[in-house]
Amino acid sequence: MLNFMAIALLAAASAPAAEANSERAPPARAPSEMTNAEIKAYNDGLAMTHPYYIKCRKIEEIGSWVKKARVCRTNEQWKQAWAEGNQNARDTAEAMTRAPVNSSN
Repeated sequence: MLNFMAIALLAAASAPAAEANSERAPPARAPSEMTNAEIKAYNDGLAMTHPYYIKCRKIEEIGSWVKKARVCRTNEQWKQAWAEGNQNARDTAEAMTRAPVNSSN
């Protein structure tokens, strides 16, 4: 009986935190325009797997050996960019297998 009460209390205590995380609005500004401090404040209290959690990556800029761009997006935006990139790669591969490469006839 005591274990059941402890579990019930833990579930009740974590419910408001879960509701607060699920009700969080997406960032008002583009994440790449936000400072590191703003991103840290926005992410405070969000699980790293939450769709609106902001992650930043440094991406090498084309044409430069050293210059890198800081790109920040929400998990939802990273997932969408990944899916679009994969679809573009599939479309390109399919187009290359359909089109004749050499027409030496």
